[in-house]
Amino acid sequence: MPETGPRTYRDKPVSFVRRSGRMSEAQERAWTQLADRYLIDVPRDAAATSVARDAQVDPAVLYGRSARLVVEIGSGQGHAIVHAAAARPDTDFLAVEVFKAGLARTMRDADAAGVRNLRLVEANAPEVVQHLLPAASVDEIWVFFPDPWHKKRHAKRRLVTAEFAGIVAGALVEGGMLRLATDWQDYADQMAEVMDAAPGFRRAFEGEWAPRFDGRVMTAFERKGLARGRDIRDLAYRRV
Repeated sequence: MPETGPRTYRDKPVSFVRRSGRMSEAQERAWTQLADRYLIDVPRDAAATSVARDAQVDPAVLYGRSARLVVEIGSGQGHAIVHAAAARPDTDFLAVEVFKAGLARTMRDADAAGVRNLRLVEANAPEVVQHLLPAASVDEIWVFFPDPWHKKRHAKRRLVTAEFAGIVAGALVEGGMLRLATDWQDYADQMAEVMDAAPGFRRAFEGEWAPRFDGRVMTAFERKGLARGRDIRDLAYRRV
């Protein structure tokens, strides 16, 4: 007879570690007061940060208009995406993060800045891109300073893989852009190797590395890398 026990969810490692711990009082207050405005209610699969396969949303309904859509994967404390959303009110932004305190901080800062063109989702990024967003609906996807998983035995957990490139290709509009940045040279090399070989993408820059993206505000991650003497590597690929 076939086994009837509970199925195992995610038969391969996820690309993140979900941080636990209590939020500050200010973060708890922001979550309570602002989640209804900013946070997308996501139907789940088996895991707490999963996205159900039939969970697709309509960005025009979500934002109340039709506009360019930029998605940041691993938005952290939200510094980059809140700054970008405030500077570009004609564009819609979506922050994807599994760190609840970071999402609360993002909501608090967005509200303080009067940002209304931003939404947040607490979920595993590849599932958001693949299941929550319609095909060919995103103009840009940003992956800035993802966890480098620098130990050799953990490298398989890195986000940017051939499989991820295929998921991103399905979400981007024709001519859409994938922007990447890291301060770990071996991860930059891996990103370039993966994306140079990915079907449906071509480099949007000349030379070995792209110039620093001027739409990326300087964050703690970048400052830390620079302070430790590491080179910041940008890459940009266009969907063709």
